[in-house]
Amino acid sequence: MGAIDRFRVVGGARLAGEVSVSGAKNSALKLMAASLLAAGKTTIRNVPDIADVDIMADLLTRLGCIVVRGADLVTIDVPEVPGHRADYDLVRKMRASINVLGPLVARVGMAEVALPGGDAIGSRGLDFHIRGLESLGAKAHNEHGYVIAKAPNGLTGAEIVLDFPSVGATENLMTAAVLAKGVTTIDNAAREPDLVDLGNFLISMGAKIEGLGTPLITITGVAKMHPTDHATIADRIVTGTWAFAAAMTQGDITINGARAQDLEIPLEKLTAAGAIVTSNENSIRVRMDSRPKAIDVSTLPYPGFPTDLQPMVITLNAIATGDAIVTENVFEGRFMFVNELIRLGAQITIDGHHAAITGVEKLSSAPVVATDIRAGAGLVLAGLVSDGITFIEDGYHIDRGYPDFATQLRALGADVTREL
Repeated sequence: MGAIDRFRVVGGARLAGEVSVSGAKNSALKLMAASLLAAGKTTIRNVPDIADVDIMADLLTRLGCIVVRGADLVTIDVPEVPGHRADYDLVRKMRASINVLGPLVARVGMAEVALPGGDAIGSRGLDFHIRGLESLGAKAHNEHGYVIAKAPNGLTGAEIVLDFPSVGATENLMTAAVLAKGVTTIDNAAREPDLVDLGNFLISMGAKIEGLGTPLITITGVAKMHPTDHATIADRIVTGTWAFAAAMTQGDITINGARAQDLEIPLEKLTAAGAIVTSNENSIRVRMDSRPKAIDVSTLPYPGFPTDLQPMVITLNAIATGDAIVTENVFEGRFMFVNELIRLGAQITIDGHHAAITGVEKLSSAPVVATDIRAGAGLVLAGLVSDGITFIEDGYHIDRGYPDFATQLRALGADVTREL
């Protein structure tokens, strides 16, 4: 047997109280990578206390930066000439490592970045990165498990059209184009709030970018960028997780530091399930007084329903009244989670990228395994609406996206412990 690494969840909790949301994981990591674009000391605030931030700090340190981590901030002192090779031992731990590709090609004229985690999520993503960099004048190819890109004479603006609004590709191309000569347009660009946050970060470093949050981003290259001081936006997926947790436990949670405008469709879906959702500029309150009603959902790129909240909506439907269909349009591998939920007594049938769910009144406890960050969080919530005690193994996945998840759940009235 390996070491214990799990969450222990006692079923039957009603979550009530207040919780605060930290900065977005998907934004903070990208901001750290983009700091490479300017020599000198950049400060990023509202950084979540998660393992992935340490991995990105290690990667930047290996590229020659001096990274200092404070309570909820990171300072990155970038050298005049950073290194250009991101090794597999770090990249395999975290897909966001690929985000150093654009900044390094733009700044150093060269990058060698290991392919993230083999290619388990399909090769689609990196093809877009490579084709886009080639449009900007780089020579790029895959070799021995690395993406190697070179632009010894710098990059030149171009018109780029993405086949799919890939977040990673939009980010890498935007960070490459800010130092290119001339104007770059990215059409069918991703529109996620995290991407807008990265764009605003680049603007604060001196970049010229228009159209953030729309499908057409226009970037006018500048000769040089400067360090900056920037606060990360709130994590909308963690916010959404708490919102669904309130609804499925018939609870009442006020989520502080949250941005309702980043979660319009999930909050509409919760209202359709019977929740009472109220929000102001800096908080969202979700209250549920009865068993939720089943809700049909299709995941789509932003502003659609986020794929990262798919495990939460499936878990809600598993204990809702009625039948629902959840369709996964973004990540084909996401339904691995469903097999674990079925072990807890959920009635779910998978057909291609559709999950048909018939709600039961309560799930039953059993040992289950977290396969990724969001699946793990979904299983913890499932444990809360099960009878008995549920153990969620491989808890480290959850730690990567949810700082102090067990502590926060206990503060809301749940009996949840992190066992290491």
